[in-house]
This record gives sequence, structure tokens and C-alpha cells, in this order.
Amino acid sequence: QSIEEGIKLALEEINKDGIDGKQLELVTFDNKSDAAEATSGTTKLISQDKVSAIIGAATSTNTLAQVQIAQKNKIPLLTPTGTNPTITNKDGVLSDFVFRTCFIDPFQGTVAANFASKDLKVKNAAIIIDSSSDYAKGLAAAFTEAFEKNGGKIVKEEAYVAKDTDFNAILTNIKSANPDFIFLPGYYEEVGLIIKQARALGIEAPFMGGDGWDSPKLVEIAGNDPLNNTFITNHYSSGDSDPKVQDFVKAFEAKYKGKSPDAFNALGYDSLYFLADAIKRAGSSDPEKIQKALEETNGLQLVSGTMKLDKNHDPIKSAVILEYKGGKQEFNTKVDPE
Repeated sequence: QSIEEGIKLALEEINKDGIDGKQLELVTFDNKSDAAEATSGTTKLISQDKVSAIIGAATSTNTLAQVQIAQKNKIPLLTPTGTNPTITNKDGVLSDFVFRTCFIDPFQGTVAANFASKDLKVKNAAIIIDSSSDYAKGLAAAFTEAFEKNGGKIVKEEAYVAKDTDFNAILTNIKSANPDFIFLPGYYEEVGLIIKQARALGIEAPFMGGDGWDSPKLVEIAGNDPLNNTFITNHYSSGDSDPKVQDFVKAFEAKYKGKSPDAFNALGYDSLYFLADAIKRAGSSDPEKIQKALEETNGLQLVSGTMKLDKNHDPIKSAVILEYKGGKQEFNTKVDPE
């Protein structure tokens, strides 16, 4: 829903002037956060709705379910927030019709590990992952590799499955390992419950996760105080003083009655601008011409950073680290790719 809000704001702005006299038309499909639904939805959009390109899905697992269909039909597929590296390149084979607006898990996991080691000065960490999520597993692997390279030690690993609600058993195991830090690369629904239950058990260690935490609902689920001393890596911060960011924040708040835009709002917004820029340069709604123009994107200024793609169609861009204080996100630091 956050991605769609961002797309709809961008759509209004772009269609004020149109692209070469034509309007962009948005066709939406709800995949219900289910890989099978993502597959059938992608097929419908291509065969029945005859779309020129597809934005979405949101999560890595659902996006991976779409890749083969997009490739086979030669329709550009652009994920705003699917961060698993294999979405665009699996086993050294490029999915040439697949692109993303976000950075990838290895970068995000490495940023988190370096922050834990160098800024928070922690030596021992525990990891809690959603074992049903490609996103969580990818982030955890990248975090572990970088944290151990920095001289840190993973003292405990625990897992849960999406939609679980009682985490006391795994949290008791975590508590007994007495980690200095807990890496929790999941999505906000379970993350909120885990942090709330962890604090109730007396676990005071800092928690850190990725962009999957970034929803106003996280605060509703966890509560303000339990989220103190927690951090996330993210794609952008509404607190960034960059004029492009602040213009977006103002426009978003005006459209959505004062609501502050999260990273998924920004990445949805950026994704449509990324696609619209390619359509304009292609001078065509032909999917293969759009694909070529997307591939050639270099230096496009977007809210979440400057869009330049590497050989895997992955953006080379900065990450930000945000800290929760009193239920609000505060900008901590910005990390550029090395």
C-alpha cells in the first residue's frame, strides 16, 4: 500500500504534462503477499491488460515468483523494494528485463554489521530470522559475513515463520546467550511483536533490522518505549535536508493529509519516475525499447538517491541509518557505497 501511495503521487505529477502528449495509465493487482498470486497476477497483467511494464511486487519472495514470466514475455519488471540479489542475477545469469529501484541485501546487511561493530562497538550478536523469507535470509547471510570479518561473533541464531505471534521460546534462548546486539531482518508485523515481547522478558540489547521494519504500524504493534535503542538501515529519510527529499515530503503530506512518507512511499514514487524517464527516452510504449532505455539510465536524480545501474541492473546508491526514539525515526547517519 505504501508503494502504491508513492506511485499514485508520481502518476498525478507526471500526467500533468504527460509523456509526449500521452498519459500513463495505472493497472493494479493485489498479490495478497503470496508468491502464487504474484505469478498469476503477472500473467494477467501481461496477457489480459497488455501492460508495457510492471512495477512490483514489494517483497523479494513474491518478486522472484514473477521473474521467469517477465523474462519469457519480454516485459520490463521493476521492483521498488525487492532486495534479494538473485532477483536480477541468479547463478551468474542476468535477468535482462528485470530492474530494481532499491539497493540489495548484501549492501544493507554489510552496512548494519559495520554500524554494529564500529559505531555501537559490539562484539557478540544474535540473529533472529523469518525462515520463510528470502529477504531475511539474504540480509542475515550478509550481516554474518561482514560482522565476523570485523572480528565479531554470532552467539545465537533463532528462526520463526511469518504470521507467528508468540516468540517467547526463541527469545528465552536468545536471552540465555546474552548477546550485546540482536540483528532482526524481518517485516514489521512480526518485528513489532518480537521487540515488544523481548523487552517484556528483560532483553535490553539494541535491535537492528532493515527496510522491512519501515511502517508506521511497527510503532503501533511494538509501542514507543520498546523501540528505544533500535536501528534500521533504510533507503531514505524524510529528515534528510536534500531539497529533492523535502519537496517530495511536502507533496506527499499535501496529498495524504499530513502523513509523513516512509521509504516504501519514496521508492514507489521513484519507481514510476524511473520508468517514466525510460519511456520518455525510448519515445515508445514498446516493452523492448523501454527495457533498453531502463538499462541505459545513468545519473537520474530521484528522492532515494541518484540512479545509476551496475551490470546486474542494481542501483549504486547510499543507505541511511535511522534510530527509533520515543516512537519516532531519527536520522542517524548516511552510508555511501564503497
